[in-house]
Amino acid sequence: MEKSMLLLALTLIPGIGPSRIKALINQLPDIIDVLQADVEELKTIPGIGEPLARQIHDFLAHSETRASALNTAEEQIAALHRCNAKLLTILDPDYPPLLKEIYDPPPCLFIRGTMPDPHTPGIAVVGTRKASPYGKECTEKLCQGLVSLGAVIFSGMAYGIDMTAHLAALKHGGTTVAVLASGVDTIYTDPQGKVWPKIVEHGALISEEWIGSSLSPGKFPKRNRIISGISAGTLVTESDLKGGALITAANALEQNREVFAVPGSIFSRSSRGTNRLIQQGQAKAVMCVEDIITELWPHFANTLPETAALPPDNLYLKLNDHERAILERMTKEPVHIDTLAAETGMDVSSLLVHLFELELKTAIMQMPEQFFRKI
Repeated sequence: MEKSMLLLALTLIPGIGPSRIKALINQLPDIIDVLQADVEELKTIPGIGEPLARQIHDFLAHSETRASALNTAEEQIAALHRCNAKLLTILDPDYPPLLKEIYDPPPCLFIRGTMPDPHTPGIAVVGTRKASPYGKECTEKLCQGLVSLGAVIFSGMAYGIDMTAHLAALKHGGTTVAVLASGVDTIYTDPQGKVWPKIVEHGALISEEWIGSSLSPGKFPKRNRIISGISAGTLVTESDLKGGALITAANALEQNREVFAVPGSIFSRSSRGTNRLIQQGQAKAVMCVEDIITELWPHFANTLPETAALPPDNLYLKLNDHERAILERMTKEPVHIDTLAAETGMDVSSLLVHLFELELKTAIMQMPEQFFRKI
């Protein structure tokens, strides 16, 4: 039995969502072992109590139920082949590594096109469906800069900012990936196929929703966690106080990813959300692409084209190797000096010297009781 087929079949068990499947895989790295696991073994897995353990066991032990699920999975793979799509599971080596880190990564991704190299830095670019000329101009300019530095643009192919981001990446010779809330067979925002075939040619359409599945409002927040989870950082270029873009930003913060926002006029409803993110310290204000690259330097350091020129005041150009190693292990969440010492392998006295230098360079700030955080 193919492991991917079994994993696809497991997603059909009621109550076994992505986080529980991740826990199952962590406990049983060879997914085939789940077929022999008894209730006692299954219920010891985090998040899987006895009722669900019994449900999983009964589902797999009952030959007719198991056969039906495997047949459904086989039909789904055949449907994928009919629309030139393929299945990528969390067990595959090409599964996006950042996405695998989140609490509830999708066990199965359906892909139409070609996924970028998993080590290529990706930036999620999201915003309002009712984009203003200012929002569209900012989005295009920033996406142009990002793709010129080797970044992949991820977005949700919604109207407005999302579509502008995809089109900007394509226009400037970049790679872009659209994460859909529907199956990859139904591109609801581009029914006439003016954009999505170009995305497939220069990137991919991806979704965790099955071919032929219906679209519903609850699938959009699920989709948003993938957009932020697959990316090194999330850029919100224009948004009101409510909307999918702010949900994506909230997901990014929960996933310990960087969030960026383009400031806008205090008189514009479309900038209220981005301005609020900046005001509350949840996002870094972005006025040029270097503002993003500086914060995400570890992701870009090995992929920048030789022709790329960062400005002379770029923070990372001012740091020595020890300071960069420390900063790469820090986020905006306070971390204790003992934790930093353990992660960097430096003794505390040396670490204090480097932390002091980082403070002078306004890269970090010290908190009470020897906690530090990135600015």
